[in-house]
Amino acid sequence: MPELSENPKLTAGGALFGKLKALGIDYVFVNSGTDFPPIIEGLIAASQSGIELPTHVTVPHEHVALGMAHGHYHISGKIQAVMLHTNVGLSNGATGAINAWCDQIPMFLMSGRTPVMESTRFGARTVPIGWGQEMFDQTALVREVTKWDYELRFPEQVAELFDRGWAIANSTPKGPVYLSLPREVLCEETPPEGLDAPSRMAPAVTAPAREELAQAAKLLAEAENPLVISQRGAGSEEAFAALGDLLSEWAIPLSHYWANKLSVPLSHPMQIGAAPEDFLAQADVVLVINSLAPWWPDKVTLRDDVKVIHLGPDPLFSRTPIRNFQADLALAGDTATSLVALIEEMSSLPRNAASLEKRRQRISEYSAARRKTVVDIAERGKGSPMSKEWVSHCLGKAIKGHKATVFQELGCPLEPLDLDSHNSYFQEPHSGGLGWGLPAALGAQLADPDRLIFATMGDGSYMFANPTACHQVAEALELPVITLVLNNEEWGAVRHSVVGTYRGGLASQANDVPLTSLRPSPDFTKTAEASRAYTETVSDGEALPAALERAIEVAQIEKRQVLLNIAIERVTPG
Repeated sequence: MPELSENPKLTAGGALFGKLKALGIDYVFVNSGTDFPPIIEGLIAASQSGIELPTHVTVPHEHVALGMAHGHYHISGKIQAVMLHTNVGLSNGATGAINAWCDQIPMFLMSGRTPVMESTRFGARTVPIGWGQEMFDQTALVREVTKWDYELRFPEQVAELFDRGWAIANSTPKGPVYLSLPREVLCEETPPEGLDAPSRMAPAVTAPAREELAQAAKLLAEAENPLVISQRGAGSEEAFAALGDLLSEWAIPLSHYWANKLSVPLSHPMQIGAAPEDFLAQADVVLVINSLAPWWPDKVTLRDDVKVIHLGPDPLFSRTPIRNFQADLALAGDTATSLVALIEEMSSLPRNAASLEKRRQRISEYSAARRKTVVDIAERGKGSPMSKEWVSHCLGKAIKGHKATVFQELGCPLEPLDLDSHNSYFQEPHSGGLGWGLPAALGAQLADPDRLIFATMGDGSYMFANPTACHQVAEALELPVITLVLNNEEWGAVRHSVVGTYRGGLASQANDVPLTSLRPSPDFTKTAEASRAYTETVSDGEALPAALERAIEVAQIEKRQVLLNIAIERVTPG
């Protein structure tokens, strides 16, 4: 392959993709516009010169592009890039940036900038939108949800700015960065130095101090009623296994309260489900693992003598303006590395075997009873229409034995899935930018083509996902994602929120709640069929297991995308 130094006339627009590949980025998810001529011309020139390039994926909607980069990272663990069209493209992608920021996802986000010059310079404005897209501060659209932002001023800055952005995105805590790209600058030639090399800047990866780890280990080891609350997973396969062993050895319960990743198998005897309130009220030591909001402040009163340990990349979530959960000890560092280090600290501490066995028995009995209750509730919901819990229960049984991942967005609840593997479950970020699930599933499928990938979504979330764009991408890239639309013809989450806030209020007694109805429901199968997907509508719970088996067979054998439109119960009053 020729060295970039042999191509002295490479423009800045032509250098972008080669530099991204040198940084280890495999995919650039692109939604292009009139600011892209130097990028497209330069991409052709770079390809003809034999420069190694990442795969560029044309995505018909910006929100889908951001979601795909997000989902790819969940499976690959590698930063990807997104390139959008000026301010309008960036505005369409802003919700995806909010989701990535909230979920601590590294991402190299770029968008063009309307030409600065009106005339005389190559690349200057040529059509009316060059004036219509001008903003005083385009970056303001995403500044609050990026770790670093800048505008490319000169073509010779490409190598150094990309190095800096990549390093900052991958530093603890990880997150998206943004670079705007004026068209005139992209049209200019750039020197070759650094364009074919990895970053000259290393990410800053932090870890807790040894004495802090020792203090936390001592607190947990000596606790009479310890508790772990974990929302965003253990961070790695190694930490996932190590955390499970720790809970067993030290008889510590773990709650997946509002979890968007799995931290231990749901079948683990110390896994107590998603409702930690009773355990919290009794706890004398609580370990909070990378949890934005580890409990509902108005729903539980902590003991006066409780000690709370927060562990994670940013344990105080310092960019969240209000977050005042008690934190007696904050262990800042990569989740997996910090967790494994804490577990190692505990390995040499003394244990009271009899006391631990008594606690272990009590927690395991609670855990078993909880799992039985979850199954009982699910099986009561197999009517017509069926419950979300029944759909989740059936899906969990259908994927047993498969290397599978469920991307859940107001679709299948976690506990009835009965999952047991690292990276088997991802829920929408707590930022609530709807439409995340299906795009993220597409990105995950791209990262691991042999993995069985599901997107389970409410009907409202599915519509937010820009499904026509999603299904077009799935067909174009041959991504056999299975989409389950749990269709109750309403904004169920909104109705739940009203009923939860005004307990016993008017909404809890009403059959029809204003501002929540999505009737009449579109026939979602038609949307997917437009891109040659296999589809079914399932109304009877008894028919669901067979439908899921057919869906899996189509995805695995035909390598074809699937959509099941599943009729589920509406939120009941009271």
